[in-house]
Amino acid sequence: MAYPIPRLADGEWQETTLEIERSRFITWTCHAERAADFEAVLASARAAHPAASHHCSAFIAGPPGEQQAIGFSDDGEPGGTAGRPMYQVLEGSGLGQVGCVVIRYFGGIKLGTGGLARAYSQAVAQALDTLQTCLFTPRSHCQLALDFAGESEARAWLESRNVQVTAADYGANGVILTLAWPDDMPRELAPLEARLRGQVAWHTP
Repeated sequence: MAYPIPRLADGEWQETTLEIERSRFITWTCHAERAADFEAVLASARAAHPAASHHCSAFIAGPPGEQQAIGFSDDGEPGGTAGRPMYQVLEGSGLGQVGCVVIRYFGGIKLGTGGLARAYSQAVAQALDTLQTCLFTPRSHCQLALDFAGESEARAWLESRNVQVTAADYGANGVILTLAWPDDMPRELAPLEARLRGQVAWHTP
């Protein structure tokens, strides 16, 4: 099933700022297709704000409801007051492939554990309120073998069904198209076979 993700390129982030009791909370929100993508943004946040008190974080490197490729960190704040509340906001948003770093500059007034949890949650919620998103469709790779004469029509048929052609391998007997097929769409070739008079078939490498 398709799900929303941040409309941000790899290595980019959206920045928002929240001030509570003189402490400044700067939130970087990013697209995190993989855990390594998020770690790179976290490293950039640490490099850009070396004097900050904390660089707390949370990410979901997968679809909504992902339970394995996730993570969160309090980065020195009292246990459970930053990373987990941030993650819970991400989890409840319905977004996938998303991560947040909240950079805190301490303002001299202690917020207490409850106040900290609310502040970090609010910082992430505020960031998500203005985040632009787009739909991501999970896909699996497969291959089609067909004659040269049918390639143009096959490509048009595939495009009309949101099937992406990622590669083409030309040989003596025809062409093999590598496809990124949407996981939520049945792999039914009958309509294309009828158009090409049967001159198309699944290819097994």
